[in-house]
Amino acid sequence: MEISTIKTQLSISTILHYYGLKPDKNAKMRCPFHEDKTPSMQIYYKTQTAYCFSSNCKTHGKSMDVIDFIMHKENLSKHEAIKKAEQILNPSSIKREISKEQFLNNMFQYFRNAINNSKPAKDYLQKRSLDFTKIEVGYNSGQFHHGERKTEELIKQSLETGLLIDKGITGRTGEKAYGVFGKWGICFALRNQKNEVTGLYFRSTLNDDKHKHYYLKDRKGIYPSYPGKETKKLILTEAIIDCASLLQIKEIRDNYSLISCFGTNGLNDEILETIKSLENLEEIIFCFDNDDAGRKAVKKYAEQFKNYKVSTVELPNKDINETLQLHNEEIFLELLEKRKDIFLSTENKEIKPKVTGSNPVEIKNSPTDFLMQKDLLQNLNKLIEQAGIIGEENSRLLLFLITISYLNKSPLHGIVQGSSGSGKTHIISRIADLMPQEDVLRFTRITESSLYNWGEFDLFQKIIIIEDLDGLKEDALYALREFISNQVLRSSVTIKDKKGNNKSSHKIVKGQFSSLSATTKGETYEDNMNRSFIIAINESEEQTKRIIDYQNKRVAGYINKEDEQKAINFIQKIVRNLKPYEVINPYAMELQLPDKVKNKRRLNEMVQSIIKQITILNQYQRNQTNDGKLITEIEDLEQGIEILFESIILKIDELDGSLRQFLEKLKKRFEQREFNRFEAMEYTGFKKSQLQVYLNELVRLEYLKQKGFVNKGFTYKIGYSDDIGKVRQELKEHFRVIIDKLKSGANGNKTETRPVKNQ
Repeated sequence: MEISTIKTQLSISTILHYYGLKPDKNAKMRCPFHEDKTPSMQIYYKTQTAYCFSSNCKTHGKSMDVIDFIMHKENLSKHEAIKKAEQILNPSSIKREISKEQFLNNMFQYFRNAINNSKPAKDYLQKRSLDFTKIEVGYNSGQFHHGERKTEELIKQSLETGLLIDKGITGRTGEKAYGVFGKWGICFALRNQKNEVTGLYFRSTLNDDKHKHYYLKDRKGIYPSYPGKETKKLILTEAIIDCASLLQIKEIRDNYSLISCFGTNGLNDEILETIKSLENLEEIIFCFDNDDAGRKAVKKYAEQFKNYKVSTVELPNKDINETLQLHNEEIFLELLEKRKDIFLSTENKEIKPKVTGSNPVEIKNSPTDFLMQKDLLQNLNKLIEQAGIIGEENSRLLLFLITISYLNKSPLHGIVQGSSGSGKTHIISRIADLMPQEDVLRFTRITESSLYNWGEFDLFQKIIIIEDLDGLKEDALYALREFISNQVLRSSVTIKDKKGNNKSSHKIVKGQFSSLSATTKGETYEDNMNRSFIIAINESEEQTKRIIDYQNKRVAGYINKEDEQKAINFIQKIVRNLKPYEVINPYAMELQLPDKVKNKRRLNEMVQSIIKQITILNQYQRNQTNDGKLITEIEDLEQGIEILFESIILKIDELDGSLRQFLEKLKKRFEQREFNRFEAMEYTGFKKSQLQVYLNELVRLEYLKQKGFVNKGFTYKIGYSDDIGKVRQELKEHFRVIIDKLKSGANGNKTETRPVKNQ
């Protein structure tokens, strides 16, 4: 394209819009080509020509056309600037797909430019005592995918990186509508060792206590950047805004390197490996928040740096940024001078052998290599045990599969059932620890209307942990039930308009989330249970002994806590490496449930869902169709049935899990004679209140016969002795026949026509 044509068709206003810049009402703006942003430096432009009269400007005294503008803005040669101008004029001509790092870098530059034109962003930064002329910071107004910047490639890469969220609806203009991730948030860049942008962090500028921090999915990189090899003194902060606060101080930049952790649990492997690679490093300085969580984190992390001098800065206020707001910058120089050394124990702690269970899984390879290995589920199950979940082999694997479904369009839900003190909350909490923590929301209590008050996409691709389902009122249970069934809550609410008048409004909350919850009750939550997988806690004596033995070994120092944490971190990486897929199950028609099953329709859907999750977990080993869908193999069916077997038994059984275990204990001891509650209490180990609840329920269901009077005491006798063992055997035989039939036909047409597996 001729240069003259470019200059004619491409206006300076188009260029400014492309770079996120715009003039003020007087067609004036500050010159974007120098760092000094004093008001006297202004750029005036008209049509295709711009003039800058700043004495410090690179283009001082020269007229500047659009080509010059691009040259100076991106530091390009004239030839490169012409090519860039052609791309801006005709975005569809760009056939080369840029890398994720290049795309994120471009977006971050756009967000940086947007700061100049956003009063809310400037006000927020001023409130936090942050100077955007001294640090690299941007602002996401949510408009980056509109106007002349909008291209198919921009939309595609924004969806892939998570900057845009597909709402699945059409906007008022008839075009597809998207949710914007991190909208109205201050933006910071995370960088890799090559100083490329590999992730973005957004801090909401709204006064919203529910959700302030947003990280793009597949978070990688370090803020503000990898420290130089010559680093001798390294400051670690708890949060990115704290780190940015210190970066503004020249004396600190000149004498220290800085790295921000991602919260009190956010000193991750990437940061640790980076620190260990610094050959000249002498001292690590912790500058965490002045609260219990911050102090505990410093104490925990300091133990990992015994080869260095370790010190801590004691802040006069809550955190670094609050201290900056209330004091002059010089206070940090004084605080650093007065930092206190942390004296670490040098005793040999490895006196006793370390035990992590039988046949531990060695964590040597990358997460993708782990996902490609044979016997993936067996090795993953061992890794989960190394992470501290003892026993419950099938239950813990089922809970893991349920939880990772939050990445898919049809997530799953689980309810863990057991008596008080049986470890229900513990197991769901530990499973949640294995997930990327930025995606986990933990609740002890949910009020009646709280689920309706989240933002439209706040619960999108999240994991919800409800520690006590028994504490939820009926309205909250109803909202949760509707959320699970429809993935959306719609409510009519009253809001005030600009004039203060009340008006009705339609509020929508979309919820693509998986959930785990715990309960001591059974049929009370039957509607919720019909929509969820039921997992009964193993309350046998054998399981109790295993847990107690592990607890004792851990306290005695026989369990290596570092290995336990490594297993947790590695499983989190495994989850981050899983991608959502559509799944085709060519054996779905052959898999039939027995007629005795209650709620057969829902259970069939659940069985197919778990088989789908196993296929997705095996995605690095499975074939794909031509349109990219994973194909289920017989092995996935076999593993799914084995993992789900106890859950299916619970669906067949009239009794819930803990009640069934209680009855089987009574039958084992008292099937041939009467007994009273004291004998039952002594044998089963249950407390008086819980024991009486179970006895009354079994009497109501006629499994026990009750004799006697209230004032003289009751005796009990087994009234109905069903053979649950026989039911289990029949069910196993039912599924064995199905699997054997499928295996015998495994050389049929289905497998012959499948494409080659992914490499």
